[in-house]
Amino acid sequence: MTTPAPSTLGSRVRRFWRQNGAGFLFISPWLIGFTLFMGWPFLRSVYLSFTSYDIVSPPHWIGTANYSSLLHDDPLFWKSLWVTFRYALVAVPLTTVVGIALALLLNVEVRGQAIFRTIFFLPSIVPSVATSVLFVWLLNPELGLVNGLLRAVGIEGPAWLTDTTWAPWSLALMSLWGVGGSMVIYLAGLKDIPTHLYEAARLDGANARQSLRHVTLPMLTPVIFFNVVMGVIGAFQYFTQAYVMTKGGPEGSTTFYALYLFQRAWQYLDMGYASAMAWILFIVVTSVTAVLFTSQKKWVHFGR
Repeated sequence: MTTPAPSTLGSRVRRFWRQNGAGFLFISPWLIGFTLFMGWPFLRSVYLSFTSYDIVSPPHWIGTANYSSLLHDDPLFWKSLWVTFRYALVAVPLTTVVGIALALLLNVEVRGQAIFRTIFFLPSIVPSVATSVLFVWLLNPELGLVNGLLRAVGIEGPAWLTDTTWAPWSLALMSLWGVGGSMVIYLAGLKDIPTHLYEAARLDGANARQSLRHVTLPMLTPVIFFNVVMGVIGAFQYFTQAYVMTKGGPEGSTTFYALYLFQRAWQYLDMGYASAMAWILFIVVTSVTAVLFTSQKKWVHFGR
């Protein structure tokens, strides 16, 4: 392969900038912001993960000591990872099933359909901190609305957020509060299913349940796949609700991985250790996402 002459290479560069210079100029604020506030910290964290760094003192190179300590000497690391995995295994399927069910119900043409859709969507745009404060009151074992309603029917409710058994499941059930966001995406997917498929199914004698199983769900699998991937990524970054509502308690039962990472970074100022945790989280999320993308060949149908 011959190297282009300098004059030819220079003319190509000048032509490229004539054609694209204005576009790069317009997006330059975003490029600069991304480089300074995301790109550089992202790359810097790789180096910091191999150092001992407390913000006050300069980073001190310690090699793989942070990773070795995480994997062999830190039981809370494994516990927080298990708490996060368990939450993802429950919350992601739960929100997926409920989101699809709501989308199917709200896809039926009834009076006030738009109002019902708005009501179910609104909770998903409420800030997480406000939602968390609300649920702290709702799930209060003595004064909360949930246990108050249970007492009205003769049931003594549990200590939702202060019981080691109930606390993680309370947060998993709370994930249903924001299911309206995925519901809207499922609704869009339902509207995109060709009507001729339902007509063909009716001609073949399929009832509503069979049409749901053999037409609706298969055609909705690309949307389901997207929401599952985003849900898994979000579950592994679960932080705000646990931080506001339980601070990781009781007895570490809600110490999610992201919460433990935050504690190591900003409570103990162990930035090198926290950077190593962040990169392990990156590897875990990437691996789980890769598994999901590999599995899509068996159950996701992109054809029309």
